[in-house]
Amino acid sequence: MATFEGEKFIDEQLRSIEAQEWAEIDIWASDDGSTDGTVKLLERWAARWTRGRFTVLAGPNRGFADNFRALMINTDIDADYFCFCDQDDIWLSDKTHAAVATLRPSGDRPALYCARTIIADERGHELLRSPLFRRPPNFANALVQSIGGGNTMVMNRAAHRLVQRAAQRTRFVSHDWFSYLMVAGAGGDVTYAETPHVRYRQHPGNLVGSNHGWRAFAERVFAAFGGRFSTWNEDNVRALEVCRDMLTPEAAATLEMFREARRGPLFERLHKLRQSGVYRQTRFGQLTLYAAGLLGKL
Repeated sequence: MATFEGEKFIDEQLRSIEAQEWAEIDIWASDDGSTDGTVKLLERWAARWTRGRFTVLAGPNRGFADNFRALMINTDIDADYFCFCDQDDIWLSDKTHAAVATLRPSGDRPALYCARTIIADERGHELLRSPLFRRPPNFANALVQSIGGGNTMVMNRAAHRLVQRAAQRTRFVSHDWFSYLMVAGAGGDVTYAETPHVRYRQHPGNLVGSNHGWRAFAERVFAAFGGRFSTWNEDNVRALEVCRDMLTPEAAATLEMFREARRGPLFERLHKLRQSGVYRQTRFGQLTLYAAGLLGKL
């Protein structure tokens, strides 16, 4: 759990974790310099937590991605399954069981579970469900789209070790996108589940909002054509290059083709983009992807 100024909602999130059907849960909370009562609340919870270990750490004070990274590379953290946890969501009681039931058949193969969310208002009441993506989750998709929120993600031990090794080598845009890229790129199993098990609370303090509505639509358009998408791609490609030896030959070839699609003359860019096979989940997303390639914003 990465925390920052989370005093208002963190109690409800921790109560929802305490209510999980899973028997034993260790919590590792990294606080990124909160000035409200977040740390005191965490320490109170740690003092009364009986489901396992509860550890409160000081974060690196460089934002949410580096705060999660500090947890990802922490070799003291060991478990059979690993969940990312935001400070302001609400887990349904069967979240961990549903994820583990999906991951278990993968055995010792790296496996990552993610799912849709229940988008909730500030009080935690359901508003709607996040979009249902129907195209398969794989590296060709991961290169240009992060489909599973970190608040839904659960990894088995093999996936965690893989992502940990990669995170020890490089920083990244976001913990969830990087995890999707690495597990898919290394040939692991990625599942995107239709049934949500997390209430994803929307409020003014959210760092990342839902993908629904006109505001989200406008933000996606701005990201595609305002340069932010290109910056994210540059950062992701740079991180993946550092971890190229961890990718399958097919994923490495897709990465190289995508790199070539981001430079060179117009028609060559579009040809390489098509050859790479990368895709987004919706028709509009695919359209913006090729429009960004056309405008040199990839």
